[in-house]
Amino acid sequence: MNNNFLILTPLKLLAIGSAAVVLAGCGHGSQAGAPGAGAMAGGARPPTEVGVVAIAAENISVAVELPGRVASERMAEVRARATGILLNRLFDEGAEVKANQLLFQIDPAPMQASFDSAKAALDRAEATVAQAQSKAKRNESLVKINGVSQQAYEDAKAAALQSAADVEAAKAALEMAGLNLGYTKVTAPIAGRIGMAMVTEGALVSATEATKLAVIQQMDPIYVDFTQASSDALRMRRALEKRAADAATNGQVKVTLLLEDGSQYPHEGRFVFSDISVDVTTGSVTLRAEFPNPERLLLPGAFVRGRVEMARDNQTLTVPQRAVSRDAAGQASVLLVNEKNQVEPRLIQTEAATGDKWIVSSGLNAGERVIVEGLQKVQPGMTVAPTLFSAPKEPASALQN
Repeated sequence: MNNNFLILTPLKLLAIGSAAVVLAGCGHGSQAGAPGAGAMAGGARPPTEVGVVAIAAENISVAVELPGRVASERMAEVRARATGILLNRLFDEGAEVKANQLLFQIDPAPMQASFDSAKAALDRAEATVAQAQSKAKRNESLVKINGVSQQAYEDAKAAALQSAADVEAAKAALEMAGLNLGYTKVTAPIAGRIGMAMVTEGALVSATEATKLAVIQQMDPIYVDFTQASSDALRMRRALEKRAADAATNGQVKVTLLLEDGSQYPHEGRFVFSDISVDVTTGSVTLRAEFPNPERLLLPGAFVRGRVEMARDNQTLTVPQRAVSRDAAGQASVLLVNEKNQVEPRLIQTEAATGDKWIVSSGLNAGERVIVEGLQKVQPGMTVAPTLFSAPKEPASALQN
């Protein structure tokens, strides 16, 4: 029985191996069928879908936005020019005042006494000069007939001249005393809005220390001083010169303001001048513009932002900001889809921002397709399936870097 087992075992093993081969073959054919069907359906992975925009020329207003501070066109510090006790304040703080309006009254009593004394001194000098001149004239006649000595005549003549000089000195002293008396009435040197009083009634003010009493600032019109980096000043100057020569704009440079709360100031301004030097500490240049301020919305010292329209171009190329990437050196680049639907990198130059777009100065042509959606899923050289990407339009108003 054991011999039969030994003989049958190889036969059984052969049968089992043959069956395994057949089953393996069947299994292989079944598994190969699935990929075969896939290969019939297309083989490689389908192209990645990306959203693109077609580059087109737009009508863009190019402007530069600058930070600025409001400054009075004229400002005067009202200071004491007479020493004494302040008797009255004759204005409402924060009110509009006129030129030469009376603001303060300083106690005039000491100055009035000085004025009266100077006037009396002048009267005495005038009386003395009359007597001296009469004596000199009389001695002039007597010296001719030897009635008096030549020395007596010369002395009388010198006394008359000295008396005349004393009169002139007395007149000057009286004039000075009159000025000091007038300084007790403190008036507004300019028209404008006056701030708070720096001193109160009863305070001792001094002409020697020039005690500060108040400040008057002219509010309408008013200045806004902008600062701009010197590296951008030359480019802006050339753009403004080009605009000034443009007959379509009549040489006018439009300057508008954004207030601290983000609202737009209702009045346009005009440039007055550009500073003649560059600030060595900040490397910036100061530009000054003048604005009407009838509503007194602009207050000296307030921070504003100015927008200067420098040019308008109806052939400006723009690209969405979301499509632009920059390297460590700041170089901008985009990914294009060429005519073969392949991804192609492109370096570009940007100048200004307009809404959510960059103005492109070089690197792109009208009609080229730029990828704006799906940038993370593609690499240069890949074949993609582009679809048109549409985004809400923003107002075309450009701000320079």
